[in-house]
Amino acid sequence: MYEKWVKALAISPLFKGMNTDELKGVLACLKPTVGSYERNEMLAVEGEKMTGLGVVLSGDVVVSKENTAGNRVIIAVDGPGEMFGEMAAFSGSVVWTATVMARGACEVMFLPSGKIVSSCENACASHKLMISNMLKIISNKALALHRKVEYLAIKSMRGKISTYLLEQYKRMGGKATFIIPLKRNELADFLNVSRPSLSREMGRLMNEGIIDYHRASIKIRDLESLKKMAE
Repeated sequence: MYEKWVKALAISPLFKGMNTDELKGVLACLKPTVGSYERNEMLAVEGEKMTGLGVVLSGDVVVSKENTAGNRVIIAVDGPGEMFGEMAAFSGSVVWTATVMARGACEVMFLPSGKIVSSCENACASHKLMISNMLKIISNKALALHRKVEYLAIKSMRGKISTYLLEQYKRMGGKATFIIPLKRNELADFLNVSRPSLSREMGRLMNEGIIDYHRASIKIRDLESLKKMAE
């Protein structure tokens, strides 16, 4: 029944260390559901009843929250194999704590959280491995949220931009030219700044010879200056 999704799920950290047969066995135990969505369609709305944690099978989804002023703050953009909703699912919450929207056409598998943490009928080693993987995922998400708080604490626009670009630079193994995963409006929401202000500051950085950019492509020309702005 879940044969067509095995390849997509094999790259998910939740199923890390499992072979194809083990993965199929776990899916048969969990009995997940799959949904297809179009661009800008809502998969989950903050405050509404939670249906289970999601694993992206294809496409991308944007996870966001609204601040007290009603402005959107992006928490994450998740692609194939990545998950959303796990923090709420295992906190005892019965409602979504964030809004999830399709970035484009996508497919998502929803897993019942109760069946993940409970032992399966066969008490198989694969199920135990999945629980171990889940603990690692939740720990990493907690660290990512902590990093998000650090971004919000940075007061200057240049500090936010330079910190983000340096993190992407390190993530790409120190390559001076790289593609950022967020669109311009998504980056503005992620950094909690306005898009016009972000565009102006990016333009100034380019005019000063610190970076070059074209759409999502960034080239760091003056690494030391970028590091000083992030201090």
